[in-house]
Amino acid sequence: MKKSIVFFLSIIFILSTLTVVFADNNSNNGNAYGKQKGKGNPHKFQLGVEVLLNEQKDLIEGQKVGLITNPTGVDQELNSIVDTLHNDPDVELTSLYGPEHGVRGSAQAGEYVEYYIDEQTGLPVYSLYGQTRKPTPEMLENIDVLLFDIQDVGTRFYTYIYTMAYAMEAAAENDIPFIVLDRPNPISGEKVEGPVLDPDYASFVGKYPIPLRHGMTVGELAEFFNEEYQIGADLTVVEMNGWKRDMYYDETPLEFVLPSPNMPTLDTALVYPGAALIEGTNISEGRGTTKPFQLIGAPFINSTELAAELNSLNLPGVVFRAASFTPSFSKHSGSLANGVEIHVTDKDDFVPVETGLHLVKTIHDMYPDDFQFRAENSAGVSFFDNLIGNGWIREAIEEGQSVDDIQAQWQDGLEEFKQLREQYLLYK
Repeated sequence: MKKSIVFFLSIIFILSTLTVVFADNNSNNGNAYGKQKGKGNPHKFQLGVEVLLNEQKDLIEGQKVGLITNPTGVDQELNSIVDTLHNDPDVELTSLYGPEHGVRGSAQAGEYVEYYIDEQTGLPVYSLYGQTRKPTPEMLENIDVLLFDIQDVGTRFYTYIYTMAYAMEAAAENDIPFIVLDRPNPISGEKVEGPVLDPDYASFVGKYPIPLRHGMTVGELAEFFNEEYQIGADLTVVEMNGWKRDMYYDETPLEFVLPSPNMPTLDTALVYPGAALIEGTNISEGRGTTKPFQLIGAPFINSTELAAELNSLNLPGVVFRAASFTPSFSKHSGSLANGVEIHVTDKDDFVPVETGLHLVKTIHDMYPDDFQFRAENSAGVSFFDNLIGNGWIREAIEEGQSVDDIQAQWQDGLEEFKQLREQYLLYK
């Protein structure tokens, strides 16, 4: 009898232990990336560059490869694609091409990058920001295939996506295959916001009719540009594994490598689609500080009053703190600027374009004698118009229209874009 009881209790103990183990395993499996910020099992997530090297290397084996990249061109272990391809005996990396800020990311915004020889590899580096934004036939003479591997930030006026488009055009014209190694949209691939660009206001901060927050990856944009605007490139997009549309960058197993000198963190990228509209005014967008696009201000602003006015709007997912700062360069360099710091409290609720418009309109209305939009060029276009993608919103702000009324006027165009966009989404 005693033996039966002991045996029965032993069975109960074993079953209880197994239940705990299975429950723990199921808990971890419920999060595809483990416990800490999704970094438990990085093998379930692969960037385009990792898929290329692990599964589709035949696309570049035995080929002379040209590479368009910058410091974000790394794998999950932060190994540079430049060094990886340069050291690969199966691949002949022959040329590098740098977007705005350069291959190594050392140039400031708008700073011209000249041709040079890369010290680490001895390879020629051609600038695609300056006198030449589209690779010339001479730049492409020594390559069989052209790769693009750069982290975008999900906003229309970030110039890397147009470097990609111009390079696709050059590849098509010179019968060179073009390969995009896909990367996440860091501010998620679900949300689409803002006015669609009016083609009359096209520039290098907005080449095609897409909204401010486009909700697409660079690979999806490449397919979209190639088809909708008849680029005609021999295009291959090497897709990621494990990325889902609703993911923000901090929900992947990736470390954030700053894509440009004034895009240091994911928080910067979150506010950028709206806060960068400040660049089209005489207000500092925080360049020359440690928090560009999060710190907004000018010497003539009263910080406390501006923060109170903005917070009274009860905008979703954001609060504003009265702040003062002294930019080390760019607007108001060396002068004390007063304004606000943007604090995103809930990135899912936060609406960056609406927030950015409220910033511009509120400062415009509170300081009418001091606030200015950037001066118009000979065609009557302000840099603010290039950023927002049209001329009528600047006029609407000056005429006193509400942000709600302004947003209502772009909704039809936005809905049309959303429908068109659907057929180019690679991750559903």
